[in-house]
Amino acid sequence: MFTVLGCMLAGMVVGFIFRKKHFKIIQSVLFVLIWLLLFLLGAEIGSNPAVIRQTGKLGFDALLIGTAGTLGSILGADLLWKWIKPDKSTHEK
Repeated sequence: MFTVLGCMLAGMVVGFIFRKKHFKIIQSVLFVLIWLLLFLLGAEIGSNPAVIRQTGKLGFDALLIGTAGTLGSILGADLLWKWIKPDKSTHEK
């Protein structure tokens, strides 16, 4: 756990130091690495027999949690937008 947090903190420090430089290749490398990470995560899950046996139950729970999280995020973003968005009627006069 501390290794993960340390790596993230180190990345934040490096990003802060080089924030004014624009590295064009980083976006492409990140894109490839994220897809590779997702593939390897799927391969790991697919090789676990306990997870495969529980796919039906886990799938429903994941769908329920994912849907609730998405709807909650949409509602929260909408409420935040209405709270911070300036009222046009008061600024047009």
